[in-house]
Order: sequence, then structure tokens, then C-alpha cells
Amino acid sequence: MPDPEIIMSPLCREISKDGTKVHVHIYRGEDDSGWILEVVDEENASTVWDDPFETDQEALDEVMEVIEREGIRTFIEGESAKFH
Repeated sequence: MPDPEIIMSPLCREISKDGTKVHVHIYRGEDDSGWILEVVDEENASTVWDDPFETDQEALDEVMEVIEREGIRTFIEGESAKFH
């Protein structure tokens, strides 16, 4: 049985702020309804939310709110908080 295809959201992007750059990945399996949110920092460390989002836009809104509230450096390895 082949692995399910991974569907990447068109909302995936690179965000640069305050001298720090992160990559925002929003994706789901072809048979899944929820979207996974993952932020990868410059050192290739990954922060993944525990719970999927209903839409890819909700996932993007969440990461933008976190950056606005806590700053982009919250995603840097060793500085990350746990996201739900």
C-alpha cells in the first residue's frame, strides 16, 4: 500500500523579522481533514503544534499571532515554548 500523498498548503511561507528567519510549513495527508502547522528555524529545528487546525488559514493565523505576541525568536531552538 503506497504512502498517502502529503498536500502542502499554498499558505506556506518564509517569514523574516528582527534578523531571524523561519519557514512555515502547513500540510496534511490526502486522507486527513486537519492541517499540521510546523515552523522550522535557521538551524533546521522544528516546532510542531500538537493539534491539527481545521483550515490552513487558521494555522497561518496562529503562527502570525504567536510571532506578534511573543516574537519570532520564540521558535529558535532552545527558546521555544510548547504550542498546543
